Amino acid sequence: MRLLAAASLCIAAAGAVASRAAPPGTASPVAASAMPTGDAARGRQIFAPCRTCHYPEKGYGHHNGPSLFAIFGRRAGTQQGFPYYSEALKRSNLVWTPELLNAWLANPTTFIPGTDMVFVAIPGAQDRADLIAYLAQFHDP
Repeated sequence: MRLLAAASLCIAAAGAVASRAAPPGTASPVAASAMPTGDAARGRQIFAPCRTCHYPEKGYGHHNGPSLFAIFGRRAGTQQGFPYYSEALKRSNLVWTPELLNAWLANPTTFIPGTDMVFVAIPGAQDRADLIAYLAQFHDP
């Protein structure tokens, strides 16, 4: 039940972010070269609904979703201690980069079909870049 409530919050949050983005059907395909410079302070606000399932801070551990501490450079679906990854994500062999996370956040259901994460998308390129800049702060020196 907790997971279902978290999923509902995540879907609602994605809708709220989408309401600030470009109208449906006007977004161009996600391209690494098109990723704008992110603002980490703004990204903190964009990330707020994601806290329902994820924490980026070191030592907070997993919640309904895996910890996002030091996500960049990590192979997808391999965070130690998180047993709920979908088989599709575990088999993806992706290593998270800002560009890959940008593509995932733009359209997670088609980026890796068969994943279990209940999340619609963040259609705004600036919103995604801001969120990515926020997450990039959380890593060991």
